[in-house]
Amino acid sequence: MLPISLTLVREVASMLLRRLVPAAALLACAALVTPTAHAAGPAHSSIGSQWADPGPFEVIKESTSAHTLYRPAVLGDGGHRHAVIIWGNGTGATPEAYDDLLRHWASHGFIVAAANTKNANSGQEMLDGARFLLQENDRPGSPYHQKVDADRIGSVGHSQGGAGAINAGADPIVDTTIPLEPGPLAEPEQLHGPALFLAGQNDGIVDPQRIVLPLYERAAHVPAFYAELAGADHFEPVADGGGFRGVMTAWFRYQLAGDEQAAAEFTGPSCGLCTDPAWSDVRSNGTNDGGTR
Repeated sequence: MLPISLTLVREVASMLLRRLVPAAALLACAALVTPTAHAAGPAHSSIGSQWADPGPFEVIKESTSAHTLYRPAVLGDGGHRHAVIIWGNGTGATPEAYDDLLRHWASHGFIVAAANTKNANSGQEMLDGARFLLQENDRPGSPYHQKVDADRIGSVGHSQGGAGAINAGADPIVDTTIPLEPGPLAEPEQLHGPALFLAGQNDGIVDPQRIVLPLYERAAHVPAFYAELAGADHFEPVADGGGFRGVMTAWFRYQLAGDEQAAAEFTGPSCGLCTDPAWSDVRSNGTNDGGTR
C-alpha cells in the first residue's frame, strides 16, 4: 500500500497541472529563439561541471506519432551499438519541455526515446519507445538496424514521468532507472536493476521526505542511491536538466556504457557524489557497487 493519502495525490496532480503546463509552453516557445548550448554546472560540483558538458556526438531529432527520438547523427560507427534511454514527461508536459536535456544525452552517445504522452505514470508509453527501437534494430533498411544495444536500456522521467520510470523499470528489458523528483504512484519493490532516486531540497510539489525518500527506502532489494540537490525546486529539471543533468549523465555512462570514470562518482572511497557539496543529502543502501550488466 502506498504510504500517502489520496488527498496528497490529488494535490500533487493539481499543482503539476497548474504549474508545469505553463512552464512547458513557455520553454517550448523559448526553444525557437535560443541556442541549445548547455551552461556548465556549478564550479564546486565535480559531477555537475564534468558530466553536464555536451558530449562529442552531433545530435539529430526525429518524431513518430508516439515518440520523439534524439540520437547521434551517425549511428554505429566502428560497429558500436548505442544504449537506449526512455523518457517520461511530467504531468501535462511534452518532450519539448525537456528538449535540451534529451539532446544532451544523445550527445553522449545514447539513443533517447521520449514518450509524447502527457500522462506517463504507467510507464507503458515509455516502454513502447524501447520496444520500437528494438524492432527497428531488427529491421533491415532502418537507420537503427543493428545499431541498438538491446541489453542496455535505462528509464528516467520527471515528476509523474519519474513514477513512470519506476513502473517501466519493473520490465525485464530495463536495466537501470532514474526517478527524477518522482510522483508517488509507483512500485519500487518491482525494480530489478540499480536505481538513482533524485529529489530537490526545496521541492514543494513532490516533497523529498514524504515522497521521494520513502520510494528509495522501498527499493532496498536493488543497488540504490538517494540524492537531494541543494536549493532545487520542482522545476529545476525543466529545459536542460539544471543541476540534475550532470549526475544523471554520469549514472547512465556508468550503468549503460561501462564508463569507469563515471563509475567512480558512485562507488568506492572516492565516490564523487557522496562528498559533493552541491547535494544536501546523499544516501546509499549499501549495495551501490552493483556495477553494469
